[in-house]
Amino acid sequence: MAEPHIDVSIETKDVPPAPRRDPNTCPSCQSHYRDDELEANLWLCLHCGHHFPMTARARITSLADTGSFVEEAADLRSEDPLNFFDLRPYTERLAEAEMSTGLGEAIVIGQAAVENRSCELAVMDFTFMGGSMGSVVGEKFSRACDSAIERTVPLVTVTSSGGARMQEGILSLMQLPKTVCAVEDLHDAGCALIVVMAHPTTAGVLASFASLGDVSLAEPNALIAFTGPRVVQQTTREKLPDDFGLAEQNLRFGHLDAIVHRQELRPTVARLLRLFDGE
Repeated sequence: MAEPHIDVSIETKDVPPAPRRDPNTCPSCQSHYRDDELEANLWLCLHCGHHFPMTARARITSLADTGSFVEEAADLRSEDPLNFFDLRPYTERLAEAEMSTGLGEAIVIGQAAVENRSCELAVMDFTFMGGSMGSVVGEKFSRACDSAIERTVPLVTVTSSGGARMQEGILSLMQLPKTVCAVEDLHDAGCALIVVMAHPTTAGVLASFASLGDVSLAEPNALIAFTGPRVVQQTTREKLPDDFGLAEQNLRFGHLDAIVHRQELRPTVARLLRLFDGE
């Protein structure tokens, strides 16, 4: 009887790789822009309104009153407790992310005001290692909650993340309960949490503090799901809706309070801050 044969060959196609798309080219209408053009228009396509990704600094500038933002915990940096090494050392990836983004971590926190209403801001940046949540991201978010409690102001957080940071193993996963407990302390103190979900908000961040807002907003077409549609479709072997996991589907299912266009986000957040202030 012949032994079973397991085919471990890898199928390859002798075709050239697809050309890399310029990050300033709109994926919807193919319009191309310079950085200064997008920056002047809140990183929105002038023709179709597509929402380009925003860095944490640009997001803070678009939301906070001029000169009102005071950054906190800017000196915190991730360590490498596991001496993690895949294709490159974790420390090398951290250094590269800091050099390319100018940030110390994937979240920026600090005191701010939006249309003269005081709040605490916690804004994630997907360009820093995919916005992944490691121990420092969890610590900075917790400190943002503590700062909001101390000043008795709402916390506004903008999420954009691929989930937990695998290079920190269980320490990364422990940030889920840590941030949930921080939000519980925030609510116990009578302070509100306003969550704005940008593209993408997935995995561990969605499964923790991003889903606990008193008000949950999202930008149009943002992916808001524990995992992406490709993985789900491969697992279930079922055809998924075209809008699977997008903000529009989440709104239909009641997972969001509203989808807000980026040009309306600042006045919307300001109205919510006035509402929670009793005006």
